[in-house]
Amino acid sequence: MNDAGQAVRDHEVAPQIGSGVVYPRRRAMRWFLRKLAALALHLLGDVKVTGRENLPKEGPVILVANHFHFADPVALLHLSRRQVEFVGGFRFPNAPAIVKFIPSLWGYLPAFRGGYSRSTLKGAASVLEQGGVLGIFPEAGAWADVLRPPRPGAAFLAVESGAWVVPVGIDGFTLLFNKWRPRLEIRIGAPIGPFSADGAGSERRAELDGIGQEIMLAIAQLLPPERRGIYSEDAGLREAAEAVAAYPFSERGMRGM
Repeated sequence: MNDAGQAVRDHEVAPQIGSGVVYPRRRAMRWFLRKLAALALHLLGDVKVTGRENLPKEGPVILVANHFHFADPVALLHLSRRQVEFVGGFRFPNAPAIVKFIPSLWGYLPAFRGGYSRSTLKGAASVLEQGGVLGIFPEAGAWADVLRPPRPGAAFLAVESGAWVVPVGIDGFTLLFNKWRPRLEIRIGAPIGPFSADGAGSERRAELDGIGQEIMLAIAQLLPPERRGIYSEDAGLREAAEAVAAYPFSERGMRGM
């Protein structure tokens, strides 16, 4: 998710279906791509999914997951029969060329990393207003293979929509294309929320930061201890994770990636 900090500060984004997207959409194309993704996952790896019973069968849902690899969105597609609408900045400099066209075929809500997009937030909010499923990676980028701090977008949308937030831990995907059929584990946690933030100004920002941390801690519990990064109970692992925790897309030349 892109930096929603300005939206958090202004706090006047009013979700309106007319200003967003129709959910669900691209039914035929997305059905085909979901089947293709499932086939590819099972050919390339040994897939294990646990916790499907934690997925709400109806109503607005925000799927939140760690982001270590360009193929992580495929993991979320594999979870539910309900259509997933993604918020993301889908540029894959390290991905095989054959997969780079898939995001445009699926369709997504583009995030301008290091910036702010009111239209993206309105589109995401409208999906949730329509009872849809939204997929977000709170870290807003896959530049490391341990957990890092969240950007504010996921917490902001959780508060604005009142949707359930379902944490997902994705493990093993960094071995794709580097190891023969690696074990790919997707763990779905129990829903958390709904969340609210009643303060204003700095108080509201602090509330949203707290919600963001709660979301990341829920994801951390679904990952192996060595992948929990700054949320690890081990001081040495936390210190090592701090070295890669800084958000790179705020730097000049990296914005919009």
